[in-house]
Amino acid sequence: MATDNGGGAGGSTARREGGADGRCEPELSDSLKTFGAVLKALREEASLTQEQFAPLVRYSAAYIAKIEQGKRFPPRDLLDRSDEVLGAGAGRVLGAAARSLTRKAGLATWFLQWAGIEEDTTSLYAYECRVVPGLLQPEPYIRALFERHLPPLTEEQSERQVAARLARQQLLVERPNTAFSFVIEQALLERRMGGAEVMKALLTHLLVVGRHRNVELQVMPLVQEEHAGFEGEMYLAETSGHRWVGYIEGHGSSMLVNDPKAASSMLQRYGKLRSQALSHQATACLLEQMRGAL
Repeated sequence: MATDNGGGAGGSTARREGGADGRCEPELSDSLKTFGAVLKALREEASLTQEQFAPLVRYSAAYIAKIEQGKRFPPRDLLDRSDEVLGAGAGRVLGAAARSLTRKAGLATWFLQWAGIEEDTTSLYAYECRVVPGLLQPEPYIRALFERHLPPLTEEQSERQVAARLARQQLLVERPNTAFSFVIEQALLERRMGGAEVMKALLTHLLVVGRHRNVELQVMPLVQEEHAGFEGEMYLAETSGHRWVGYIEGHGSSMLVNDPKAASSMLQRYGKLRSQALSHQATACLLEQMRGAL
């Protein structure tokens, strides 16, 4: 378990975007920077630029840059692919650096791992019953959440959180071949978090995002006698290697689900949820109606 509730996947509080609330463990930050420096040194030793190295390990140059800067947790696949490109000796050095990272079960650990998985996914599914998923939040809604964070955030912490979450939302446009699916409870829209104007901005944003060809948005009606989501929110990702990984979180805790059997169970529940929720088209109609009523 890692204390990492709410800022990136679900987004209910401010402890997620790489520890941007100021409470990310220094050890984790330092070890990420160390890993990045090691990767950079090995890449340069092989006389490869980031632009040359990135396609060889099947990641973007921008993503490799973030890892080398210590801003992203290195995905597991990167180690194997780097071994193939840089050689076995370099692979052992990188493996040792990575093992020092996995022992740091600090504030941002699970989020950084999940963030890395998100950027290497062919399918990303989310069910939320607590707050609109972070990938779908417009800026007014994000600010409304951070204004209500306890303990209170400083203005600087809040601004870093807003910037980090908005930047992360670029996944929706930067990965047009990734299938994004979101199921959210209607109650989250009826709650009117932040007031009518914030809610209008949210509904408008959801309608716009829902028009993306790679995004499917569904609302779970307030009244639904058959509901497979009673165990709580969940996130699922299919990696480029066609491996399913799950992510769940609660009050002050979060967990990455790597076990194939557990991830399969989550996938079954999510499939049932999609069949029980409103269709994408019916959801768009509901959002239009709700916006018109404000």
